[in-house]
Amino acid sequence: MSDAASAANVGEIMTVRGSVIDARFTDKLPAVTHLLMTEKPAVRFEVFAQLDPQTVRCVSFSSAQSLSRGMKVVDTGAPVTVPVGPETLGRMFNVFGEPIDKKGDVKTSAVSPIYRTPVPLTRRTTHPDIFETGIKVIDILSPLERGGKAGLFGGAGVGKTVLIMEMIHNVASLYRGISVFCGIGERSREGEELYREIASVDVLKNAVLVFGQMNEQPGARFRVGHTGLTMAEYFRDTEKKDVLLLADNIFRFIQAGAEVSGLLGRMPSRVGYQPTLASELAEFEERICSTADGAITSIQAVYVPADDLTDPAAVHTFNHLSASIVLSRKRSSQGFFPAIDPLQSHSGMLSAAIAGERHYRIAQNVRQTLARYEDLKDIIAMLGLEELSKDDRMLVNRARRLERFLTQPFFTTEHFTSLKGKHVSREESLDGCEAILDDRFAEYPEKSLYMIGPITDAAASGG
Repeated sequence: MSDAASAANVGEIMTVRGSVIDARFTDKLPAVTHLLMTEKPAVRFEVFAQLDPQTVRCVSFSSAQSLSRGMKVVDTGAPVTVPVGPETLGRMFNVFGEPIDKKGDVKTSAVSPIYRTPVPLTRRTTHPDIFETGIKVIDILSPLERGGKAGLFGGAGVGKTVLIMEMIHNVASLYRGISVFCGIGERSREGEELYREIASVDVLKNAVLVFGQMNEQPGARFRVGHTGLTMAEYFRDTEKKDVLLLADNIFRFIQAGAEVSGLLGRMPSRVGYQPTLASELAEFEERICSTADGAITSIQAVYVPADDLTDPAAVHTFNHLSASIVLSRKRSSQGFFPAIDPLQSHSGMLSAAIAGERHYRIAQNVRQTLARYEDLKDIIAMLGLEELSKDDRMLVNRARRLERFLTQPFFTTEHFTSLKGKHVSREESLDGCEAILDDRFAEYPEKSLYMIGPITDAAASGG
């Protein structure tokens, strides 16, 4: 910022309370969301409230321990502004859009503030389209909506990162699209591992990574999602591409908002959350949508506190999701990868009117077959398979083959499984499930259907 611009609106720090700073301006009061900064030491903070005609209350994006009363503070005259454009691909950024991957500066002339109004309804597509992932179990039982939002529920070690990387790979190859990964409150270890793994499987060139680490101030964690979303919006609106936005973790975004609310002294709402939880989450989620030119499809990791689905954070998040994908530790231990629970995962797109009559019928038959098999497992464990009726034995035969057919080798795991990755279209997935349900593969050994792509792979092997 030039000396002339700096002289235009300079204030003075009045109080410093943790990450909350009050500053007084005698000339012009900065607007809410404006970015303020000190020069030495360089600390940046955002205006959250105007207390009186001369005083603003701000929340710092970094440690405020070096600040003191009387220090000069400069109003930048705008919110946080980040670089956007093709030059951001393959790079890792912080909340300010500054590269943190030690690869030098990003040379782009296009910049954008992190706050934007959602796309008006007149520009949105009103016809729901299915977003194919090339992953059988998702496309059949929990299809994603193009321009929609899906929740990914899973703990550590069940394949969440692998699933995210495979989706980044498939979006780049199938849609020639862009992926934006947004780490909200990520552990530093997780961020470093994800960056290394994405680079090793050659999908980094079509991805942008934005991180607000767990050790950073709540103000930075609260706004890093907006930074990633702003970069994604450029590719949708200007480059007219399909964008996959992966957010991990939406609960930590809500948690950071609760911390900021507490720092500002707001009265807490139910279960200690901020009173503005619903509006803050909606402000972020409503920017994720599809237009005639492109779409932002979001997959968001969602943590449910104490497995309580009535928790306000979970309730308000569910209101925005069009699909839920549940990863199961039990299926992971059985060797079914991806370890997606077919009975707990669901999607609002799975209806005859949207997915089509055939897709809906096959998906319902698959779900009913697997659910009935789950009910019979206790009987099989106690009495054995021979004690079941002929019809039930046939059903178990189908269910076990369906379970194995819904597994799939990933492109991003080729280097340590030695299995060639498979991309399976929705039609191929439906053909395979229909063939198994019709008992056309009843005589094939179960292993011939395990870790294959389309059903023709099993047919070609001859069983």
